[in-house]
Amino acid sequence: MGGGAVETMIIMEEFGKGLVVEPYLQTVVLCGGLIDRLGTEAQKKELLPKIASGELVLALAYAEPQGRFNLADLTCRAQKSGDGYVLTGNKAVVMAAPWADKLLVTARTSHGQRDRDGVSLFIVDRNAKGLDCRDYPTLDGGRASEISFDNVKIQTDALLGQEGKTLAAIEEAADRAIAALSAEAVGCMRVLTHATVEYCKTRKQFGQPIGNFQVLQHRMADMFIECEQSLSITYMVNLKLEESAQERARAASAAKVQIGKSGRFVGQQAVQLHGGMGMTDELNIGHYFKRLTMIDAQFGNVDFHLKRFAAAH
Repeated sequence: MGGGAVETMIIMEEFGKGLVVEPYLQTVVLCGGLIDRLGTEAQKKELLPKIASGELVLALAYAEPQGRFNLADLTCRAQKSGDGYVLTGNKAVVMAAPWADKLLVTARTSHGQRDRDGVSLFIVDRNAKGLDCRDYPTLDGGRASEISFDNVKIQTDALLGQEGKTLAAIEEAADRAIAALSAEAVGCMRVLTHATVEYCKTRKQFGQPIGNFQVLQHRMADMFIECEQSLSITYMVNLKLEESAQERARAASAAKVQIGKSGRFVGQQAVQLHGGMGMTDELNIGHYFKRLTMIDAQFGNVDFHLKRFAAAH
């Protein structure tokens, strides 16, 4: 539709407010973005309209058990065979895979396990022979899969982009996903802050609303500040996505650190200020906190991005 990062940011913030579990991030932002940047005209013509209409759900299978947020650490391999490739290996925590029609799979076609060169990207049908999925629910109400590839045969036209040269595009897609997740986290934090303030106006103790107690007012003020800081850095990262790779990476890591810390603080305060009720599944406060916790773990946690920020600097 011609939208960019700012439009995605607006959409994702609203998704965060509503705790939307549909695979918009995985299908549109990640996979749709990679197809748009790397795909041939034929691939774009075939796939992008179906993504836009909702006919096609995609999931990006990039993470492996040993990888620990390193997108180049791959043991999954694709070897040339005849007029195509044979794919072997495993992928972990593939978000939205239980719903997906097709997967975008990162695999090594050359070089060593952690080299930047030799990383390729393939479009693989989820029902392909030799592909096995173990589906399970995630903490935040989504779905993910552990996927194994046992000599899965794929055609040459399943290759997305140039063979062995797609890592930079995958890293860019991850940074764009971080920018989108930051906006979603802001939406979650806004709801938690507003709900907590409203609750403290009505919950009475010692004959008056608990919101009258200054120590709790300080906590709610701190929640508001963390929310606003997260909003500011979300604006920053979305506006820097078109900068150089180094500048984009620094902005994405800075946002991930701020969002991770603020999300934990706002979630913890919301649960505690709601008291025992804040711990129950019947109240949505805990569900927003679970979503923030999952966002912190996606595409690198606070510790990982602090190191990445320092390295980029």
